[in-house]
Amino acid sequence: MPAYSNLHCPANHSTTPRQSTGIFPLSAFSDNYIWLITNGADAIVVDPGQATPVLQALDKRALKLTAILLTHHHQDHVGGVAELVSQTGAMVYGPASEVLPVCDIALVEGDEVTDTGMQLSLSVLDVPGHTAGHIAYTGQIAGQPVLFCGDTLFAAGCGRLFEGTPEQMDASLAKLAALPTETAVYCAHEYTLSNMRWARTVEPANHNLLAWQARAEQQRIEGQPTLPSSIGQELSCNPFLRARQASVAQAAAVWAERPLVSPVEVFAVLREWKNNFR
Repeated sequence: MPAYSNLHCPANHSTTPRQSTGIFPLSAFSDNYIWLITNGADAIVVDPGQATPVLQALDKRALKLTAILLTHHHQDHVGGVAELVSQTGAMVYGPASEVLPVCDIALVEGDEVTDTGMQLSLSVLDVPGHTAGHIAYTGQIAGQPVLFCGDTLFAAGCGRLFEGTPEQMDASLAKLAALPTETAVYCAHEYTLSNMRWARTVEPANHNLLAWQARAEQQRIEGQPTLPSSIGQELSCNPFLRARQASVAQAAAVWAERPLVSPVEVFAVLREWKNNFR
């Protein structure tokens, strides 16, 4: 598959001191996160639903935006793209089968996005379910395993099925669940506490979930994001990744008031349960 390796642009030679390197959340709307990846000179952003938080971060950190990675077409993920391209000239990468405001490089599963200056090497996964053409990016940044999953996987939750089927989303989540357990999960919304309240009703005796919930509550009290999570945390706590666990399947059957004969049917009931949870 092709590797798109020309993301790196010349460094910004501003006299402003360089800021820290790493991956940082930029808040947008009421609960979105735009993920900013930087090596201290250049930057890449993931799913910029608004341009202003990105432009402010670029100015504050004296960074040059070189690329924009998109996971799907929803406005809260792409609404800032056109303005950012106009202001910065950044290259836009996104799912091949979705209509996007700007897309220079259309991606499908197996494609790769690399940037040696960022120490970034990401592979593309097709993960339909939330939308029909949703993609995710997984690989390494500076030697650390990462996943940018948009609205497919959330901390203790998953995306609603707006365009896909339960079979598709279950298969998409299985791809993510198969990633190394230490993979950091950078999802796009701060839904963690509400997801955990529902997850507790599914598995009230899950001690891993109880401990994670306590940590997450403290993080929110301190004004900190609860993300990233990890694939290991999700496997031990997220009902949608645990549909094949007896405790989760039994809870779903009790809620549905009928026998459930397959993991996909369990997943579909879990999604309906979460949709109606208040």
